[in-house]
Amino acid sequence: MSEPVRVLLVDRDKVALQILEHILRKEGCRVMTAPGGASALQYLERHAADPEPVEVILADLGLDPVDESHFLRHCLRLLPASALIFVSDTISVSSVVDVIRQGAFHYLIKPIRPQDLRQAVASAAENSRRQAAQQGNPATAMVSGLRDPLITQDPVMLRLLTQVSRIAGLQLPVLITGETGTGKEILARLVHERSARANKPFVAVNCGAFQEELLANELFGHAREAFTGAVRDRKGVLDAAEGGTLFLDEITEMSLSMQVKLLRVIQEKELLRLGMSKPVPIDVRFMAASNRDIRQEVEAGRFRRDLYYRLNVMDFHLPPLAARPGDIPLLVRHFIEKHARALNRRITGITPQALDLLSAQHYPGNVRELENVVLRAVAFANTPEVGVDDLPESWRGKEPFGFLQSSDNTSYLSLEEMAQRYIVWICQETRGNQGLAAKILGLDRVSLWRRLKKIRARSDLAQPLALPSDERS
Repeated sequence: MSEPVRVLLVDRDKVALQILEHILRKEGCRVMTAPGGASALQYLERHAADPEPVEVILADLGLDPVDESHFLRHCLRLLPASALIFVSDTISVSSVVDVIRQGAFHYLIKPIRPQDLRQAVASAAENSRRQAAQQGNPATAMVSGLRDPLITQDPVMLRLLTQVSRIAGLQLPVLITGETGTGKEILARLVHERSARANKPFVAVNCGAFQEELLANELFGHAREAFTGAVRDRKGVLDAAEGGTLFLDEITEMSLSMQVKLLRVIQEKELLRLGMSKPVPIDVRFMAASNRDIRQEVEAGRFRRDLYYRLNVMDFHLPPLAARPGDIPLLVRHFIEKHARALNRRITGITPQALDLLSAQHYPGNVRELENVVLRAVAFANTPEVGVDDLPESWRGKEPFGFLQSSDNTSYLSLEEMAQRYIVWICQETRGNQGLAAKILGLDRVSLWRRLKKIRARSDLAQPLALPSDERS
């Protein structure tokens, strides 16, 4: 970091205090010390109003009469933007989660490796400075450095991002829930990028995209001659994620038998490839996500209770876009800039009327749907600003997304029917341009062709399609 990090070390053990102080001073930190919790709180009382207050507090209260919860509560009262790291000889998952939920940033276990100390203090200082900036300017967070940034000014989302920063460095499983399109994988990538595993792989697998046998092969790999056609050894994504993070999206789509296999991998930290008799040790952090209520899936017997508790050590719920409408203008401007650059279009903004129309929609597909709409608008805009005429025709004075209603308006559509109608609508909006439609839908052109072939068999959907004949174009 360009500015020296201001650190307060708290420990009754003078030797340990001197060692930590020596390591951090070598890193260029400005280090203050306190021989115990009470002394540290007195120091903070005196210096809380300093123009350059303490940013990181590193405290070992194992031999201290002041307990962690009391110390944490008063530290956050005096310095709300500070990041507190606790140090301990022993630790339990439940105590870590409890303290993190109360507001601690991180937990380190002795003996502390210098590289772990440096990483923890650097991450804590970054979080502290971000918190201080948000308190001074209440609140727009754009978490960049990712393939897709997280952009928000919503208080619920800002609190969630603060919690993410606090737990990212802990090597604990993470479970993320939220509707489709809310950004669960982006949040998982953020946790990974804020952890000590940031320089290792982040591997994402959609559990709903594979049949059981294919998913097992994808995860665990196989040995040569494990089955007909297996002409060589093949490693799975668990091998590919070694040292890093494996993100299992839509984990509730995984069969019960596959859940048993995954549970064993998480518990034993080893995998057994198909056709092999000797397990292989692995070092992987597990994250999982679902658009369903996993507790309901557990009660219904569709998801194993033991696996749920293994994964649900730290949990985050992403609110739908409809619950944070104030983020829509921020996201719209970001997506316009992103796709204008990608499509080499000179689109610099959006008219107030068009932005009002975008802000008035419900977005059942959440942020992903909003991005698709903006992409289409950027592609067809004829002026430097996206206007009302560039937005879906069905929105102009009509009920948004009426194509999702059943023909008699009396029944609900299945998820497959909704997807088919959405594909038809996108093809209509792109005037039969299958290349652009595939890009908006997040499909390759062959996958879109296959879906359209299936849709053409349905007369109620095929009738309005103004598309080329059935060919891979």
